[in-house]
This record gives sequence, structure tokens and C-alpha cells, in this order.
Amino acid sequence: MLFNSLEFTLFLPIVFLIYWFLVNKNLKLQNFFLLIASYVFYGWWDWRFLSLILFSTIVDYLVGIQIYNSPTKQLKKVWLWVSLGVNLGFLGFFKYYNFFIKSWMDAWGTVGYEMSPYTIKVILPVGISFYTFQTLSYSIDIYRGKLKPTKDFLALATFVSFFPQLVAGPIERATNLLPQFYKKRQFEYRKAVDGMRQILWGLFTKVVIADNCAVTVNTLFADYTSYNGSELLLGAILFAFQIYGDFAGYSNIAIGTAKLFGFNLIRNFSYPYFSRDIAEFWRRWHISLSSWFKDYVYIPLGGSHGGRWQQIRNTFIIFTVSGLWHGANWTFIAWGVLNAIYFLPLLLSNKNRKNLDITSKGQLLPSLKEFFQIITTFMLTVIAWIFFRSDTIIDALYFIETAFTKWGQLPSYNIGLEIINTSKLCALMLIVEWIQRSENHGLMIENKINSRIIRWAIYYFIIIMILHYSTSNQEFIYFQF
Repeated sequence: MLFNSLEFTLFLPIVFLIYWFLVNKNLKLQNFFLLIASYVFYGWWDWRFLSLILFSTIVDYLVGIQIYNSPTKQLKKVWLWVSLGVNLGFLGFFKYYNFFIKSWMDAWGTVGYEMSPYTIKVILPVGISFYTFQTLSYSIDIYRGKLKPTKDFLALATFVSFFPQLVAGPIERATNLLPQFYKKRQFEYRKAVDGMRQILWGLFTKVVIADNCAVTVNTLFADYTSYNGSELLLGAILFAFQIYGDFAGYSNIAIGTAKLFGFNLIRNFSYPYFSRDIAEFWRRWHISLSSWFKDYVYIPLGGSHGGRWQQIRNTFIIFTVSGLWHGANWTFIAWGVLNAIYFLPLLLSNKNRKNLDITSKGQLLPSLKEFFQIITTFMLTVIAWIFFRSDTIIDALYFIETAFTKWGQLPSYNIGLEIINTSKLCALMLIVEWIQRSENHGLMIENKINSRIIRWAIYYFIIIMILHYSTSNQEFIYFQF
């Protein structure tokens, strides 16, 4: 079930009305209803994989209790490894089985030995990377003493499967979201209204920006050898806006939807394309994943406190793992390694924590220095995104070579017209987000625009834009992860 689908348009108000008007008197009944709604939401795609979510939930519920009650550190660690083994085992099999088999066969093929092993067509369950990391945070935080295991299985099951963020995040920590299932929720009008605004902005960035960028991007990447350098470069830039509009759009819809039910999810994007260096970009892009890797992988490895070699090692590990998390393809690993190379000079020169404030805070426009920093950082991410979008590393290298060296021709009329029209939409989004860069989302305008008439005029304008520019419903890119 897609957020931008007719099914969800019907599903959400039905769930909302039942939640607040029929089951609102009893907390456990509310949680149970949310659990059923979440399972229906996920099962709409493929009900068979509900068993994976349920099994992971049961395992981590039991393991969490065992970790907490174990008398020794060693025994606690054994139970933690049970959780890691089960969750990462499922993730590894469903997500990477075909990748490793193919890589193994290709490796033997390079030395002239053809292999034909028995293979299984493995279907990747939607959202497995997200809810796996969410359940792992529960077990790990109990092991670290940051969280006590819950005795409320219903609350834990609802936390794991909570439908707004089940299939594409934000990746919630048990320490933040789970306690919210223990407390009785009261309907808050202001929170619900802000949630609707955030949903509307998320739909705009998904439907108007991402889906319309996708039309040109898909054409160019599918047959990149047929286009000139200017067309490919502009296509790569549009993909940067496509993936941002797609994923940030999903996150805003998820966070806004959660607000309708009285929940607060963590922020997942903070206007990353206004970043002044790569380190700042990664503090603003997919915040829930970046912070997850920092807390559960990077810091346990020693972080940046060791010697130079340890700092370099940890940097490459964290970005490589991040790349592999995104997909079972060497292009994702290359994307991660390239970002590590970008990040390394900042880390080694102790400048990775330099830009922590809002870009050009209190100013209408950035300074010339900040402007060039923003453009430079953006173009570096564009180059990295080419690897992310390409089918193979060879394809990516050819794409980059053509895009940045072969500028003999201007874009053709049809492609050029598509790019111009889509670029106007991207420019509109950037203008709004630049004005709103101190706010949590693009439509948090109630304190800036006093006139209710003007605010509603903006809302209706955005709705009309969504309806006008709506193409065929395209899946969110991050559903594949």
C-alpha cells in the first residue's frame, strides 16, 4: 500500500476514525487496533512476510528478557548474539543471497570456470532493512543498560510494526518510540493539523518533484549511451532531486501520519542540499540511519578517538556498510566508499564538526563563500548518486565520463523541454525549503503567516499542483531497501 495511492487515501481516515472514536477509551485496545491496522497495511503488499515481522518480534521480546535477567556479562552477550543472528540472518538471506551467489559465480568465471549452482529466487520483503534495525536497537539498548525489557508484548509488537514508518523509516529507537505505546494518547488538534501540513508537503515532494523527475531520469539512465554529456549531467542532477523528494517525502508523510495518532517520530531529513560540506550533508540526510550506524557501529569500533589508521578504518567501514545496507549491488558499495573518500579529509583535519548551525542563519541569502560550498557539496553528492542509480560500476563510470567531459551539444528539444519544466518545480521546492530551513518541514507556516486566508490559499495551491502533476503512481525508491 503506497502513501500516494487510492487504497491509502481510504485506509487512513478509516483507521483514524476508529482509533479516536471507537477504541480511544482503552490503551491496550488502541495498541491492538494499531497492530491490526499495521499488519493489514503491510500484508496488503504480501501477507506471507508478516510471519517474519512476528517471528522477529517474538525473538526480541524473549531475548530482551533473557539479556536483562542474565547474571553475567558473558551470558548477556550470548543472548545478544541470538538476536543479532536471527535478525541479521533473515536480512542477509533475503537481501543478499542472490547477490553473493552471483558474485561467487562471477569470481570463478574470471578464471575460466563456469559454475551453475542451484539457486533460489528470493523475494526481498519490503522494509526488512528498516524494521530489522528497529528491533535490533531494542535488544542492543537492553544489553547496554539504556532500556528495560518490556513485559507488554502488545506494545513491542506495535512498536515494531507501526504502519506509518514500517516500510521505509524513520528507523526509530526503542528508547524513543516504545514508551509512547505505554501512555494513553489524547487527541491534540494542533499536532494533528501540523501532521496534515507535513503530509501535504511530503505528498508534494513525492508526487510533484520525485515522480516527475523520474520520467526524465528513467529515460536517460535506461539508455545513457544514446545521450550527450549535457543531457546526462542534467539527468544526474534531476536524480538527486528525485531521490530526495522521494525519500524525504515519504519521511514527512510518515512523521505527519504518526502525529495524527498522537505519536512523535524522529526527524529524518533537515534540508541536506543546503549543506556546506559532506559531513554536514550526512548529519542532514537520512538522519535516523546515519545516527543508527554512528551509535551502534561507529562508536563501538572506537569512533574517531583512536589513531589515524583507526579513524580511516572506521570511516570506510561505516560508509561501506551503509552502502551495502542500501542494496545488494557493487554500485552501492562504490557509493559508500566514494562518500568515505569525501568525508575523510574533513575528519583528518578535524573539520567534520565545523558546520553545525543553520545555513546562513538569519540571512536572506547565503554569502558567496557559503554559496560555493553548497554548490560544491551538492555536485559531489550528484557524482555519488550516479553510482547509486546505475546498474553496474562500469555503467556509472561511463555515465560520469560522458556527463563531465563530452559537452559538444546542448540537450535535444524534447529532453531539454522536460528538464526545463521539471527544473522549475525543483526550484520552487528549493525556494520554499530555503525560506523554511529553520523549521521542521516546508509547510510549518502558522507562525510566519498570520492570515488564515493566505495559508489556506497556499494549501489549495499545493493540492492543485499535486493533482495536476500527478503521474502514474510510482513506488517509493526506498521500498527496495
